[in-house]
Amino acid sequence: MLKIVTTIIRVLPIVFVTLCALLITSGAFGQKFGYINSDYVLSKMSEYQEAQSEIQQLATQWQEEIQGMQKEVDDMYSELKAEEVLLTAEMRRERMDAIQQQEETLKEYQQKVFGFEGLYYLKKQELIKPIQDQVFEAVEKVAEENKLQIVFDKSGDLVMIYTNPIHDYTDFVLDELGLGEQEDTIR
Repeated sequence: MLKIVTTIIRVLPIVFVTLCALLITSGAFGQKFGYINSDYVLSKMSEYQEAQSEIQQLATQWQEEIQGMQKEVDDMYSELKAEEVLLTAEMRRERMDAIQQQEETLKEYQQKVFGFEGLYYLKKQELIKPIQDQVFEAVEKVAEENKLQIVFDKSGDLVMIYTNPIHDYTDFVLDELGLGEQEDTIR
């Protein structure tokens, strides 16, 4: 009798841990997932196209300003080189100081515009973030309606070697955004 009790006491923790593991993992197998293609969704949104166009125009304008400032620096160097033999050491030093000041101004402007949290970044956030939020809300609603626990983005860095189209919820998100097409078939 003592031997049976000892065996039960020794085996009981193993049985308990195994039972707990089975209960915990059984929930994982019941999870439902899907994926969307956010690049495709965004390409269907006219607001996104307009925002991208505005951002590109600003970037081009800022790049042209930077190129103009760089041309000024290059011209200053050319003038210095052409007149170098006629300048005194003091005059040469003053011109070099002016060139270095202009280069510093150029670098500061580049940083202000295209640097970390520069004007380009801030403008992109201002224009794109509301659109991304709108897509996220639509994805969230589709996920809740279809009881999805996980939604992947096919267009992101996540590599999807194979995807069954039955799990593609891109059209649902487009419908939620009011961008669905008549020929789209609702599953």
